[in-house]
Amino acid sequence: MSGHSKWANIRIRKGAQDAKRGKINTRHARLIEMAARVSGGDPLSNNTLKHAIENAKIDSVPNANIERAIKKGTGALQGDAIAEVLYAAMGPGGVACLIECLTDNKNRTISNVRSAIEKHGGRWTELGSVQWMFGRKGVVIAKKTAWNDDLELKLIDAGAEDIDATGESIDVVTNPTHWTHVRDILKNAGDEIISAGLKYVPNQKTTIGDLETAKKLQEFMEIIEADDDVSEVHTNAEIAEEIGAQL
Repeated sequence: MSGHSKWANIRIRKGAQDAKRGKINTRHARLIEMAARVSGGDPLSNNTLKHAIENAKIDSVPNANIERAIKKGTGALQGDAIAEVLYAAMGPGGVACLIECLTDNKNRTISNVRSAIEKHGGRWTELGSVQWMFGRKGVVIAKKTAWNDDLELKLIDAGAEDIDATGESIDVVTNPTHWTHVRDILKNAGDEIISAGLKYVPNQKTTIGDLETAKKLQEFMEIIEADDDVSEVHTNAEIAEEIGAQL
């Protein structure tokens, strides 16, 4: 099976180099807080909270931050409720973008995100005009240490719909209910998990075949993602292999 997008690999490699620790910690804390607010603060009975904590630990979020977020979610600590919102835009090169945000002030978030989009080569658009281009899937990305035919077959048996192990990482797309099983298989095989969870995966892709447009798109996404309220930006961009090597 072929990989779902080389663009994801490019962004993750760059993100690992450039991401600010505070931004990472804030994102995970908000996800943990939301999970605790909805279904309680015990990860043994709240699978969403359990997975949010596991992902936070993958990114080395301090235990004190995790505990504080749980307390805010359960109401043991005061704080405005965090809400999840989704916006849409068209970026450089005609690329469709879905922008996930975690915010305690929707008016602030929509103002800041829309301004960043329109000032940096993008166009704000209605959510319905873009969201249909994506499906909600489980996505697991691991640093490739162990890889063989037996491992690939195990992933397929576990529900993998798409696998790409051609580069430095193993990218696996599953239906929304199977990603934890896939993650555990890779972890037990000795592959280091980079990220795991639900993401918007494009049903159709826009190929970026020139370096200038790819750079503009990369800069556009980095500016959007720099906003504290932006959790993640998903695109239908497919970067040509020779272009991706130059980014």
